[in-house]
Amino acid sequence: MADRKPIESWLTDMDGVLIHEGVPIPGADAFLKKLRDSGRPFLVLTNNSIYTQRDLHARLRRMGLDVPVDNIWTSALATAQFLDDQRPGGSAYVIGEAGLTTALHDVGYILTDHEPDFVILGETRTYSFEALTKAVRLINDGARFIATNPDNVGPSVEGDLPATGSVAALITAATGKKPYFVGKPNPLMMRAGLNAIGAHSETSAMIGDRMDTDVLAGLEAGMRTFLVLSGVTQPDDVDRYPFRPSEVVASIADLVEQI
Repeated sequence: MADRKPIESWLTDMDGVLIHEGVPIPGADAFLKKLRDSGRPFLVLTNNSIYTQRDLHARLRRMGLDVPVDNIWTSALATAQFLDDQRPGGSAYVIGEAGLTTALHDVGYILTDHEPDFVILGETRTYSFEALTKAVRLINDGARFIATNPDNVGPSVEGDLPATGSVAALITAATGKKPYFVGKPNPLMMRAGLNAIGAHSETSAMIGDRMDTDVLAGLEAGMRTFLVLSGVTQPDDVDRYPFRPSEVVASIADLVEQI
């Protein structure tokens, strides 16, 4: 096999790679600083659709991590771009927070519960039975079902929380319709992110802490993949999958010298 080209662009997951339960992972600040100083294109990605880019920039900055707004890419942004490409100027009934509704407004989407083109399910800490019932009825009436990401649970200080994938399963059980998931591991999110920074998959790398989303998405998008063991996936988990990352490292600190 021919040698891989040098890595010119970096994509990295956020939770479990740069931060853990609101605290920076040692080495994250050095990694980000070296990326900024190098001038190499990079993105910090998250499947969480709750927050806008500005929100995440501010949250990371409070933790001591400086990530420019334009270097943040979320499943909400990827979903909005996907819908803008598929059906420009469409309409949607949305279950989600500001990250998702802002992204949809920015591409010119109308948010409505009257005969929408799409029902879009995103992340929220306050899923309501009334909203879910409305989503089920709209999908049964012909609205197309989109979900920002397939994660079944999300982290919190108190423990795991039901996330978009779990709630999507509930709607699917009620309607018989499965959603199209835009976020990781769909390589669509990765390719859209690469296009946003003018990068190419053959000279890009993806860093993540999950085999089933981060590594799989990077692999399917044609990038080199680095698994860090500072998050969800543990060493014994790696061999359980039918695919492998390009490299396994203890944490983001081990990748600073590769930039």
